Amino acid sequence: MTESPASKPASNGEGCLHARNGLKPERNGFLKSLQQQSRHRDRNRDEEELHAAPHHGDLYNRPFLESFEETPMLVAVLTYMGYGILTVFGYLRDFLRHWKIERCHIAREKEEQKDFVPLYQDFENFYTRNLYMRIRDNWNRPVCSVPGAKMDLVDRVSHDYNWTFEYTGRTVKAVINLGSYNYLGFAENTGRCADAAAEVSMAYGVGVASTRQEIGNLDIHEEMEDLLARFLGVESAMAFGMGFATNSMNIPALTGKGCLILSDELNHASLVLGARLSGSTIRVFKHNTAEMISVSLLPQ
Repeated sequence: MTESPASKPASNGEGCLHARNGLKPERNGFLKSLQQQSRHRDRNRDEEELHAAPHHGDLYNRPFLESFEETPMLVAVLTYMGYGILTVFGYLRDFLRHWKIERCHIAREKEEQKDFVPLYQDFENFYTRNLYMRIRDNWNRPVCSVPGAKMDLVDRVSHDYNWTFEYTGRTVKAVINLGSYNYLGFAENTGRCADAAAEVSMAYGVGVASTRQEIGNLDIHEEMEDLLARFLGVESAMAFGMGFATNSMNIPALTGKGCLILSDELNHASLVLGARLSGSTIRVFKHNTAEMISVSLLPQ
């Protein structure tokens, strides 16, 4: 993998100007005390900003307006036709592979494993080897820099229709990143987020090695939830480390059999999974038409 200047490790005593992970506390505790003072100043500054800014609890009382462009009928028809043609050719190629006319590169169940629970879902495996494999070169490309607004990619080529790849030794520079969850810059190696992460790591380490209900509940967790509740204008708030788990694991704790869940047809997969795991009765409505559902549920 070719290293870019952004991803090349620091050497010859030249470290990052912002991240301070390389610093070690002195025995007299002087550096640690300075960091604590800096952290207290940042807390006070955040407190002042929060008090100065209005609370946003009334946001949820306002209607959410959104607009989007409808898919042209021609584009939709051609897309479905393309999928249909590829599916037909996929079954034809599977027939050829079954009779050893065409070689199959993808992993399959062995004969001695047929009586066990299958490791591969049938249609998912079919889609991977016959449809996804045609465009695989556009996905899972190795990143060799900080995944910011722009990033560097390792260049690669395939000589067997995307079944395997070879690295060319070149780097594709400054590619626009449109597929990252790095909304707020947490993955950057410079700036306020990097500075705060390095500073807190010096004070608390890089992990608590426990769940919050045991011994993994820190004072900064409580502080964050308090600030979040005050920002939203609510009584209290709970923070989770993963959005998918927040929905999928907490909906079953709130509802169960005998409950009714009204679900938007475009809800995220985490909401759909949580609703199914709860065992509740689920009724799906068209996107952003909850008002019609509420009217229909009113007693006549």
